Order: sequence, then structure tokens, then C-alpha cells
Amino acid sequence: MTDIETADALHLAGDIDAAAHIYRRLLAADQDNAAAWHGLGAARLRAGAYGEANDALLRAVRLRPEDVGAWGLLAEAQFRLGDVERAIYAYRRAATVDSMRTKAEENVAIIIPGSASAENADVFSARYAWGQRLAAGLSPVERPPRPPSGGKLRIGYVSAFFDKANWMKPVYGVINRHDRDRFEIHLVSLGGDPSAAAGYREHDRDVIWQVGSCDDEKIARLLAAAGIDVLVDLNAYSAPKWLRLFLRRPAPVQLAWFNSFATSGLACFDGIVGDDAVIPAGEEGFYTERILRVPGTYLAFEVCHAVPDVAPPPCTGNQGRLTFGALASAYKLNDLTLDIWARILRSAPTSRLLIRAATLAEPSNRDHLAARLAARGIAGERVALEGGAAHVDFLQSYDRIDVALDTFPYNGGTTTTEALWQGVPVLTYVGDRWVARTSASLLGAARLEDWVAQDADDLVAKASALARDPATPARLAALRAGMRARLAASAACDTAGLCLSLEKIYRQVTSPP
Repeated sequence: MTDIETADALHLAGDIDAAAHIYRRLLAADQDNAAAWHGLGAARLRAGAYGEANDALLRAVRLRPEDVGAWGLLAEAQFRLGDVERAIYAYRRAATVDSMRTKAEENVAIIIPGSASAENADVFSARYAWGQRLAAGLSPVERPPRPPSGGKLRIGYVSAFFDKANWMKPVYGVINRHDRDRFEIHLVSLGGDPSAAAGYREHDRDVIWQVGSCDDEKIARLLAAAGIDVLVDLNAYSAPKWLRLFLRRPAPVQLAWFNSFATSGLACFDGIVGDDAVIPAGEEGFYTERILRVPGTYLAFEVCHAVPDVAPPPCTGNQGRLTFGALASAYKLNDLTLDIWARILRSAPTSRLLIRAATLAEPSNRDHLAARLAARGIAGERVALEGGAAHVDFLQSYDRIDVALDTFPYNGGTTTTEALWQGVPVLTYVGDRWVARTSASLLGAARLEDWVAQDADDLVAKASALARDPATPARLAALRAGMRARLAASAACDTAGLCLSLEKIYRQVTSPP
């Protein structure tokens, strides 16, 4: 067995450190060993060292451009680092070979809403093309006669994330308020189950489906037999394999809500729930689904889990110097986002930036991000890069942030709600697609329209003005002190109103024309 074969065998067996050691030894002897660069990149990718993986895999594809496997791995590393544009290019290079095409097209469909260079038509095209491929060969299951329900509508909510308290704030805010005398609620759990710790208030008439170990066809047949009237997808492309469940049509009406921020591209959804802010009139043609708008925000939320108390803004004890911050997933830190943040720091030379994300615990990932910021003229001493933490501790980071900066075009959803609940305003601007307007939807509903800029230039100007205005510390202190009361009294936290709006939609879509 050759050294490269030994390293590959160790890698396949899960001993990635030993494999990486051999790959590095081979490269020390021969920098043009494409197979060793490929192996090292794959090993470091598996270890979550995306910066190292990116560098190794770039060497691999430059030496051997026909290596579609390396292109696919490079795309994943680039996406994890926030280099979305290059990731899409790399996935498309991988898709030139039949064995890679389906997975590569799926990954493009997943990430393209976050591409700054894509437009609504591009998102629609990518998702529609992949949806056609996904739907090929899948047939709807038979729906037997509906069992009696005492006149109630049976609503099924499908999620792989029912156990994620921080993500599910809008979902449980609605589910906990459903009228059980008129609606029979089914929670179809494809992952962790609903719990009080996650925010679910147990109801003895609810039906909990623990079916994550089943395949999509079996689940579809079970749901069809149960006579679900409206099946609501809460996953969208965060758990794309379960879209096959909806393609099997277990319910007469199927809707998408909560985690959708672009079209699914699939014909199996009868509607998609948004609001006027995220889907303005005139954009309906970019969706395969019927647009169903609710008043206020479609992401109205309720915090049902432990969170830290709101702290005073740090600028009040820091000679007025502002700390901007973002606790966003690293895959949202694309070039557009970093360009805007760098412009803000250059326009406000006494300010600092705190970025915290789970992947930044790994040194090569931090180094990669630091180098991208340095290339934009932002010195390392002005930026703190930190990894993740237990969720309450993670939220405590807002004690050190005066103003949160949004990501573009892929705005915060959960991230925005959490910043606001911790008293920290979020600066955003109105983008050109749904995913670029989620923060505007939430801020508008919270009556915080002053924090929504019209475009990137306006956002930079607003941030610069805040950093230079001596009245900013007092303004932020007052805002933070009253933020939770403001939110509770606004549409941003009107989960009861959102529940009523959804119940109205459910009745309308199941009523005869």
C-alpha cells in the first residue's frame, strides 16, 4: 500500500489527524502532489478547519482542474467561510460530472438566496431546476377517506428542529395559542422532539409524531391515513431531504411557513406564508407557491426559554466608543457583508467590531476571516473574533455590543430576534429579495423603523452618525431599558395575532371555492 493509500484508508476509518500527518509529509516532499492536497483538504474539512481546507483544496484544483470531487469539497469549505459566490462556482464545476450533479445542484439551490450576485430570477431558476430533479419518479401516496375529527381541522406541523428553543420562538408562540376546540394539532417530529425546555406547552389533545427514523414514504402514508387537512413545512431548505415528504402529497393542502425565505421551487406547496415587507406586491412571479401574507411580521416571536437580563450598553462606560457586533453564522459573512462592515469601521475610526460564531473557535477559520478584514483595511486590534458557547453565555455577548450589524443579503432571523430581546438594536437595510428583508420585517413590526436603512450607503451613514454623536450612549441606554416592553407591546411579539392569522388562512385554504 502506498503512502497516499494508507492516508486515504486512515481518513476513511475516521483517524483524520493521522491521515493529515501523512498528507503533510507527502506535501513536504512534493508540493505538486494533487492527491495529497485533495486528501489534506478533505481531512481538514471533516475536522471543521475550513480555512485550512480551503487553502489545500484550492491547490488541488489548480493542479488537477478535472478533479470534481475536490471542487465539491472546496465548495463546502468556501460556503462555511462565507465565500458564497465562489462556493456556487465550485459546486457548478462539480456538477459537470453525472455522479456529482444531483448533490451539487441541491447545494446550489440551498445556498443561492444568500448570493449577493444572484437575483430573484436566479434563485427561482436554481430551485425550480433542482425541484424538477427531486420530484422525478416520486408519486403521491393514496389518501384514504378522512377519519372523523369532530368538525376540527387537522393541522400538521413538520420540523426536524422542535427541540431547538432558540430557533423555534415563532413556532411555539403560534402552536401554544391554537384553539384546540377548532383545530387538532399534530407535531411531526423528524429530529429532536417538542418539550417544555424548547418552549412547547404540552396539550393533552395534541398528537406528537416521533418519526425521524422513518423514510419519507412511510411518513407520508401515515399522515395520509391520519387525515391531516393542512400540512405545514417548518424546515424548507434547512432539512432539504424532507421535501420529498411533501412531494408525496400526504395532505390535500400543503403550506410552507417559518423557515422559508425564498420559493421552494416545488409544485407540491399550495402556499407560502410571508408578509408585505418580505414579499411586496409584484414579486409573486418568483414563487411556485401562492403567496399568503399575514399582517405585521410572519416571524412574530415569544421567548419561552432562559435568557440573560438586559445589560446597559457598553459605550456608556467606554468613553462613548461604540462596539458594533454580529453573532451571525459564519456562512453569512460574505464579501458584501464584510465590505459594508469595513466601510462602517473606516467611517467610525474609534469603533470596534465583535464577531462571534461557532466556527470561529477553530484557528484557521479565525485567521481566514481576519485576513479578509485586513484586506479591507481593518486592523486586527479593532476586531474581536470569538467562537461559540452555551446558548445563554452566547447571548451574554450582547452585553458587550452597542449596535448589532445585520448580514447581507442573508439577513438574521433568529439572530435579529435575539439581539432585539437582549436590548440591542439591529442596523439593516431593505434588500432586493425575501431573505434580505427579514430583519426589516421584524424591525418594522417592533416600531424600530429608524434602524432600517434604504440601502448600503444609507446604512453606513447611519452607523457613522451613531458612532460620532455624543448623544448615542444615552439614546441606546434608554432604548435598551425599554426594549422588552416595546417588543411585547408590538406586532413583533404578537404571536396571538399571528396564530389567528394562520388559523384564518387554514380555514380559507380548506374551504370549497
